Amino acid sequence: MEKLSNLLNYELISIGEYNIKVYTLVTLLLIYLATKVILWTIKKAIFRKYRFKRIDNGNTYALFQIIKYIIWVIAIGFILDTIGLKVTVLVAGSAALLVGVGLGLQQTFNDVISGIILLSERSIKIDDVLEIDGDVVIIQDIGLRTSRGLNRDDISIIIPNSLITTHKVINWSHQSKKTRFRIDVGVAYGSDVDLVIKVLEESALEHPDIEDKESIEARLVDFGNSSLDFQVLFFSSNIFRINKVKAEIRRIINQKFAENKITIPFPQMDLHFKSKNYE
Repeated sequence: MEKLSNLLNYELISIGEYNIKVYTLVTLLLIYLATKVILWTIKKAIFRKYRFKRIDNGNTYALFQIIKYIIWVIAIGFILDTIGLKVTVLVAGSAALLVGVGLGLQQTFNDVISGIILLSERSIKIDDVLEIDGDVVIIQDIGLRTSRGLNRDDISIIIPNSLITTHKVINWSHQSKKTRFRIDVGVAYGSDVDLVIKVLEESALEHPDIEDKESIEARLVDFGNSSLDFQVLFFSSNIFRINKVKAEIRRIINQKFAENKITIPFPQMDLHFKSKNYE
């Protein structure tokens, strides 16, 4: 025991009044391991509990992230105290430095506060499909400073949290798991309107990703300069890959138009030349 005590009290580093002994490193390691074990236990308990209650996975993730940050703040406080650094003294002694750092990291602090807002407010959750700056992404991770999403080209996008909280963001999956979409198409003047509507509705009906098939609706929406303008409206839960769904429906429409001799016209313009007789 005496040898163990001597080993634990062996001084590794000494700087002024501060010294680090072997038992200090052991204590730091124990604090770190205890924090990891506590977080692992909480994570297992929360996700198991919410899985049985069928609560949204995004809400569960947000709750765990908040708990994780709180526990790590407490753990860092214990680590600083173990080393011998008093947080109050440290903050007071470096007040001027912190002001300068705060000004330099103003945007970073803004992102961090935005991350706390996102995790606590839970308006944005994991697996939500967002439209940000014209790009559509599915959220994979919400961090304290940044969030990570995957766009439709399977490219990982790192998004500063302040961009989500301070800009206009469309959440395609916020209210419902299915969303209404539309496809616009124009046909030549003189086409059978009822036949066009029937073909458009049948084309959407054939696609397997269309939901609530009874709500499929085709409309004559306008008399364009060169065409009769139609829309076909439908619901789909495949929000993230909706461009692929639309492309496949357009292919079906094109095929059915050809079978029914329905023409999609080119833009047309009539020019009238007025002659002037000179004497």
